Formats: sequence, structure tokens, C-alpha cells
Amino acid sequence: MRWVRVRAVAAGAVAGLLLAAGVTGCGMSSSSDDGGRPIAVGTIDTVTALDPAGGYDAGSWALYGNVYQSLLTFAPGRSTPVPDAAEDCAFRGRGLLTYECELRTGLTFGNGHPLTAEDVKFSFDRILRIKSPQGPRQLLETLRSVETAGRKVTFRLKTADATFPFKIATGAGSIVDHARYPADRLRPGHEADGSGPYLLADYRPGERAELKPRPHYKGAVKDPGRTVTIHYFRDAARMSRAWKQRDIDVTGRQMPPRDLARMDPSDDGVRVRENAGAGARSMVFNLRDGSPVKEVAVRRAVAAVVDRAALARDVHQRTVEPLYSLIPQGITGHTTSFFDTYPAPDPERARTLLRKAGITQPVAFRLAYSQGAAADEEAALLKRQLEATGLFRVTVEHVEWKEFQQGYARGAYDAYCITWLADFPDPDTFTTPLVGADSALHTGYSSARVDRLIRETQQNPQRNRVAEDFRAIQKIVAEDIPLLPLWQKKEYTLGYSRISGTEYLSDGTGMWRLWELGRI
Repeated sequence: MRWVRVRAVAAGAVAGLLLAAGVTGCGMSSSSDDGGRPIAVGTIDTVTALDPAGGYDAGSWALYGNVYQSLLTFAPGRSTPVPDAAEDCAFRGRGLLTYECELRTGLTFGNGHPLTAEDVKFSFDRILRIKSPQGPRQLLETLRSVETAGRKVTFRLKTADATFPFKIATGAGSIVDHARYPADRLRPGHEADGSGPYLLADYRPGERAELKPRPHYKGAVKDPGRTVTIHYFRDAARMSRAWKQRDIDVTGRQMPPRDLARMDPSDDGVRVRENAGAGARSMVFNLRDGSPVKEVAVRRAVAAVVDRAALARDVHQRTVEPLYSLIPQGITGHTTSFFDTYPAPDPERARTLLRKAGITQPVAFRLAYSQGAAADEEAALLKRQLEATGLFRVTVEHVEWKEFQQGYARGAYDAYCITWLADFPDPDTFTTPLVGADSALHTGYSSARVDRLIRETQQNPQRNRVAEDFRAIQKIVAEDIPLLPLWQKKEYTLGYSRISGTEYLSDGTGMWRLWELGRI
């Protein structure tokens, strides 16, 4: 996710995602004993599963992109995919219904087993067969079948899908060893057999992952890099302390907002990277029978009350921007559909909406949340905003990440807050998996109009010409409100100046290129 590529797809679709700010801080000489020490990277993301068929979240995919290999990948600064395990990929014939890739020769997994076209077919087939609620099956919803002949892999699609190359360049396209992974269930344990630039040398859930360069890797990465240790922190405060104590060399996007707001550009020895954000936070609603927010009037009343500007200012210290659309700013199709409909917090309008629908007040519902740099404060402010009107009674609950994912998949919460990161640089990543049929958010939402428009966008290989359809989708979503966009996050990466390559950890393509890190 979440949470997020090759031929006729326009690079201009998301050019705004790839704009990076300059580097701050002065040079710092490295210690003489730094040469063989692993680079320490800190994150509060959680790895849901080491098996690519069971993970569709930022923490898992960050690991997959380094340990596993896909047919395609993203090169730094590129918004279209390039070959990785494949030598070449392209649509064949007419109608964007057949996509073919030719594998490189001499590919091997980290365990020494050869990687063949059969492994590629096996990897896609098992994702569709296992159907894990936490897996990436939704990204492959247009895939009908996979065929192989020698080194050739042929994908047959149910409907035309110009975004298919983007999707198989993500964690959903991770290739696994058919001899080590069960065909019909997730692989247990703490090992991973991939063909990426790194070997997973040691993994301790919730604590750390040690990655070592793989000497026999063949693919798009020219230099496998150096040993990296990922440190997983329970919350942003713990990660912040580790950063200040220099226990980690690089931090990801989830530093506490107050730390980022107070960051002094003149700090000696620190580099700060700021990229246009490709992530959006939303309040997601449960539309299943029995949910107190199933009635659209309730969701519209919530939308009429929530003050995004206060969230950005008081909780996130202006390190985020209020978001009034499904698709974030800087991406093709962005609009302001929610602002057009709900331009400012208006409790009286919310009261009128509920009264006309005959809904008894206050409406009591449960709001769950999990990860986030200021998730506790955010949930508390949302509760205060809603309850101050007298129209709602909100119970907020923090849930550990894995339990949280399982909970919203089965409809355990009336509403929940979650951050969605771009899987790939195309607006489809903010529509199909969020509001399309059988969405990854498991809301129970269904709209024939939205699904039709999604199909129309996917049939157009000229991605810079689909803006109107995406705007139409967002107008419908602002009417139906299966989710309420809250804010769009800028991407910050902090690294001490003796560490090079930090600019490659976040560029809007969903890649976490640990192999680019080095010591100066």
C-alpha cells in the first residue's frame, strides 16, 4: 500500500511526483572504522509478510523491492518501467490484451536455484489462487492467465489495461522460487528466497532485517551496494530518539511532525530531502449492513464537519497539505471535488443532512487507526471535531498493524484512518485499488459508474489524456464518500552527510532503493 513502467505509457503523467528539493547541511568526514559497518536505516513501517502473496503494504513492499525481483522495475527519475528480470516487455497485437516478456538468461535465486519462466507463472498464479486479504490480488484484477514458452512469458488480460506494466513492476510482480513456496498457501517462517540485489541474511519481526548484497544478481541494478540493516521501531518517537543518538544513519518518511518542523537547515552534517508526496491519508468508511455509517447522509455529515486545515496545522505542523480529492496534487486527474462540495467545516449543514435523512443523533461509531507519525494526536482531534457538533459520538481505538489489517478486511471497524502510498506513478493507483470493485480497502463500496470509468482509463495507453475520466471518478466519490481524503504528505528523508544516495529512497515510484546508499 499501500498502501504503492515500459512501453506506450506517457512519462508526463506524474512529473510532479519526481521533483526533489535541494540538500541541506555541511560535509562531515567519516570515521576510519565505518568502512565495513552496515548502513542503519530506521522506519516505523511494519512488514506484514515476507511472502509477496501475503503483503500489500509499505513495509513489506520496501523489503520486497530489495530481496525479490520483478520482470520490470523503475530506474531513478523515471516514471515508466524498465526491464529487470526481463530483457524486454511489450504489448503484442491489438487492444492491450496481450503482454509479453522475455526473461534474461542466467537468472538465479539467492539459494542458487535457476529462475525460469515457470517461476514467473507460478508467482502470479499463486497470488490469484491464495487470495490473501492482505495480499496484492486487487492489482492483478485484469489478469486472466499466464502462459510460458522457453524464456517467454505471456500475460492474457480480461480487459485492456495500459497500466499492467506498471503493476507487474511493483511488489505484486515479485518472483518466487516454485520449489520453496507453496502453491496454495503462504510460506511460513522468517526466510525469503528471491533473485533481487540483496539476500535477507537475518530477519527478526518488528526488530530488524539485515540485507547483504547478492553477488550473482543480474538485472537493472548495476551495483548491488553494501550491507544494510533496517531497524523497525514501534513508533515515531522511538525512531526519533535513535536518530538523535545517531544509532541510525537514515530515517524514512515518518519522523514526528514537530521534529521535521523544527529541523534547522544549518544543522552540521545532516542532509534533508523533501519530495513531492505520493501518499494520502483518508478516513475510510465501512458500508456493510449494520454499520452506523452505511447511510450516505452520515458520511456526508462527517465530510461537512472535518477540518483538514486544523489537522495539517495543529497535528502535523504543516508538514502535510490538506487534501480534497482522491488523487493527490501533482498527479494527472487531480481535482478538488471534496472542496467543491464541502468548502469549509459547516456543523449546521451536517445537522440538516442528518435530520432530512431521519437519522437519530448523536451517531455513534468506532474509529480505528494504526501506524502514523502523529496518529494518536490526529485521531484525538478528529474525535473532538466531530463530537463538538453534538452530532456524533466517536470511540477511537489504536490497533497494532497486523491486527488492524485483518480487522478492516473483515469489517470490524465502522471507520478507520489509513495512509495510502502510490504503488506506481499513475493515477490508477489511487482509483482501482481504493474505489474499484473488490477494493483493497474492503469497504463494501460498489459503483457501476466508477468501474466503467476505471475501465475506460485503463484502455487508454496515452496516460496524459485520461484526466477527464479521473476527474469524473472523483466527482462520484465525493458524492458517495466511501472514504474521506484528509491530507497529502510530503516525503522527507533524513540522512547524515556521510551517507550518500538518500535521495533514492523516495521519489514517488514506490521504490526503496537501499542499494544506492553508501558511505562517503
